[in-house]
Amino acid sequence: MRHLIIRLFVLLAVTLIAGCGFHPRGTTQVPSELKTLIVNSSDPYGPLARTVRQQLRLNNVTIVEDTKQNRTDIPTLRLGAEVQGRDTASVFISGTTAEYSLVMNVSAQVLLPGKGIYPISTAVYRSFFDNPNAALAKDAEQDMIVQEMRQRAAEQLVRKLLSVHAAQMNSKETLPATASDAALPAERPSSSTTGLQ
Repeated sequence: MRHLIIRLFVLLAVTLIAGCGFHPRGTTQVPSELKTLIVNSSDPYGPLARTVRQQLRLNNVTIVEDTKQNRTDIPTLRLGAEVQGRDTASVFISGTTAEYSLVMNVSAQVLLPGKGIYPISTAVYRSFFDNPNAALAKDAEQDMIVQEMRQRAAEQLVRKLLSVHAAQMNSKETLPATASDAALPAERPSSSTTGLQ
């Protein structure tokens, strides 16, 4: 009897969580027209491209090969450069840097065949304590932080696919009005409005 009640509560909890739209961290509801993508990168085997592909697969996006036929039918995600920078956040009494503020900027473009190009970008910030007494540990820690930043940037790029979908829907809504306005000839001002008699 006790096991039956526990199972009932677990089943109820699972049903409630599934019903409220909860998703595990790092997953996004990718729009249906972007569920199949071509991923292009200047460094296809680099750490950024690998991380973005992994994140897309976690979100149930199918990645296909870049062929001439696929380019005309399937949206393309073009990854730009990963730009890293750092600024001094604090200093020791001696004047040496104590803490850095790290930033990683990643840009990309989503090409929807016959619909346009939509640029997306993201920036991730982290702080890093520069301990001069532990040089080897400092380098290993910085590598871990950069990898974690790259992971967050990939997650944010996948989330921004929703904004591409929204921008496309907005352009669909505004296109008929713009087209109808363009089709109408420009009206000439009447003589009464210009002040000429």
